[in-house]
Amino acid sequence: MKAHYLGHVVFYVKELGRSLAFYRDLLGFEQAGEMKHPFNAVALTSGRTHHEILLIEVGDGPPPRKGHRIGFYHIGIKIGDSLDELRAVRDELNEAGVIISGMSDHTVSQSLYLEDPDGNEVELYVDDPSVDWKNDPAAVVAAIKPLRLL
Repeated sequence: MKAHYLGHVVFYVKELGRSLAFYRDLLGFEQAGEMKHPFNAVALTSGRTHHEILLIEVGDGPPPRKGHRIGFYHIGIKIGDSLDELRAVRDELNEAGVIISGMSDHTVSQSLYLEDPDGNEVELYVDDPSVDWKNDPAAVVAAIKPLRLL
């Protein structure tokens, strides 16, 4: 067996409208479908496939724990191909009042980190086209450096 690509991620969310405001309205995913029964859910797509994110409303529940633990850590979403695009996203997040919790240079990519409305970590990144990770696999696990977007 060989995996082709990660198809989608499913999130249980407290309030569907709040999560749609984040993933659809702020990050720009398109609504692909909606379900009302037996539960409220919305499928979102970037256009690559039928859906990359499924949001299922569950109401109140314990928030995700922070720090090292077993289970989900974060989702990474490619938002462009250049540092200029990453700067524009940073500015858009700042204008929307979204707190950026971190910025990292991963050698193969450069990233911004933030949380969705339910506290799940989201990485927004651009790939560095000058890094040939297929011929230098060690680049994928290179030491993480601070990213300064001027």
